Amino acid sequence: MTAAFDYFVVFAEMRTGSNFLEANLNALPGVTCHGEAFNPHFIGYPNRDEILGIDLAERSRNPLRLIAAIKGDRDRLGGFRFFHDHDPRVLDAILEDPRCAKIVLTRNPIDSYVSLKIARATGQWKLTDLRRRKDSGKVHFDTEEFRQHVQAMQAFQLRLMRALQTTGQTAFYIAYEDLQDLEVTNGLARFLGLDATLEALDASLKRQNPSPLGDKVENFDDISAALAALDRFNLSRTPNFEPRRGPAVPSYAVAARAPLMYLPVRSGPETQVLDWLAALDGVRADDLPRDHNQKALRKWRRAHPGNRAFTVVRHPVARIHHAFCSRILDDGPGSYAQIRKTLRRVYKVPLPAQGPDAEYDVAAHRAAFAAFLDFVKANLAGQTGLRVDSHWASQAEVLKGFGDLALPDMIVRENEMAAYLPALAMQVGIMNAPEPEPAPEDRPHALAEIYDDEIEARVRSLYQRDYLNFGFEDWA
Repeated sequence: MTAAFDYFVVFAEMRTGSNFLEANLNALPGVTCHGEAFNPHFIGYPNRDEILGIDLAERSRNPLRLIAAIKGDRDRLGGFRFFHDHDPRVLDAILEDPRCAKIVLTRNPIDSYVSLKIARATGQWKLTDLRRRKDSGKVHFDTEEFRQHVQAMQAFQLRLMRALQTTGQTAFYIAYEDLQDLEVTNGLARFLGLDATLEALDASLKRQNPSPLGDKVENFDDISAALAALDRFNLSRTPNFEPRRGPAVPSYAVAARAPLMYLPVRSGPETQVLDWLAALDGVRADDLPRDHNQKALRKWRRAHPGNRAFTVVRHPVARIHHAFCSRILDDGPGSYAQIRKTLRRVYKVPLPAQGPDAEYDVAAHRAAFAAFLDFVKANLAGQTGLRVDSHWASQAEVLKGFGDLALPDMIVRENEMAAYLPALAMQVGIMNAPEPEPAPEDRPHALAEIYDDEIEARVRSLYQRDYLNFGFEDWA
C-alpha cells in the first residue's frame, strides 16, 4: 500500500504546545519529527549541529536540500515544526506539495502571549522536572506588543488557509486543549496514514504555568481594554466581494518623450489627463503610445530611468454618475448596449428605450440614476449575473490591480490636478507644464441637478473603501 504522505509539517508558534505534540509524534513507531528544522538561528534544536547529515551552513545555502533529505528517509516518516518566522524560502514548496501532510496547531493568543512573556523572563522553555520550575512572578501585559503578536499569527494562519484552499488540500487542525486528548492524537496518526497508535501520551513534559491568567499578569485589567480595541473578529471591516482585477496594461499611456506613464482609472478624467500628457511634448492625445503589453512596458521603463507612473482618482459620486451617463444612459459609441438592455428588462432601471429624449427630464434622470445605484450595489456584492465593469469597480480595487505591474508614484485627486500634475512634470525636468483642463459636466443633466444627501449616502455605502483610502469628503 502506498504511503499517504512523504513527510509532514507542524505549523505552530512559540508556546502553543508544539514540543508536547512533537514528543507524542516521536513516540509513534516509524515517525521522526526533526524539531524546528528551518529555524533561522539553529537547525532542529539549539544543541544540534545537523539533521540527516545536513548542517546549518548547508541548509542556509540550500534549504530545499533538507526537505529532500527528510522526504528521502524511506525508513521513517519524517517531519518538522514550522513557525511564521522560519525560513520563508521553503514555505511555498511545502504548501504546494500534496505529499506533505499539514498539521496546524493553534492556541488562544492571550495564553500563548503570556506564556511567551514568562518564558522570556525565566529563560525556561521546557519543563520536565517540577522541582526545577522557575517562577517569574507576574509579567506585564503590553497592549501594543500583544496586538503585533496577534496580527502576525492571524496573517500566517490566513496564508496557510488560502494556500490549502487554492491547492485543494486539507490539514489536520489541532488546538492546544486537544493535545491532552489521546483519541485526538491517535486520530492524527490515522491522518498521517499510520497503523500504529499510542497507548498513553508522553508524560515527560509538564505544563509550566497552569495557574489562572489573573495570577500571571500584573495589569490584568488592561487585557479587557486590549481585546475591546483589537476587533478580534474583524467586525469593523468593509466587506469586499469584488473580483480581483488585473493590471489592465493596454489602457496605460506613456508620454511621447517625457518619462511619464499614466495608469487610467476608468470613468475618471481620462480625456483631460491624456490631453495634458500629450501637451507636454507638443503632440496630440491620439499620438500617445498606447496598447502596450507587459513586456513592452517593462522595456519602456528600463529605457526611461527616473520615470514616474501616476494615476488620477475621481470622487465616487462624480465617477459613478459619469459611468452612468456615458456607458448606460447614452446609446452612442462606447456605450454598453447589451448591459443597457439587461438593466431595463431584468433590473427594471427606468431608462429611455432609445437614449435620452425631450421627455427625459431631471426627475426621470434622478430616478434612473438611483435605480442604477441599486444595481451597482448588487453587482459589487456578487449578486448579479453581469460583470463588475471597470467603469464602476471600486477605485481601490483598480489600484490593487495596477500593483501586479507598476504601483503609481503619485495618486492625484481630480480636484487637485491643476496643482499636482505640473509638479509631477517638474520631477522629470519639465518646467512650466500647462495645467490640465477641467472635465465638462455630464450630459444630458449635470450631477449638481440631482445631487443631495441621499445620493451621497447611497454612493458612500457602495464605495466605503474609496472614501476611506483616498480621504474623500462629501461631493458638495
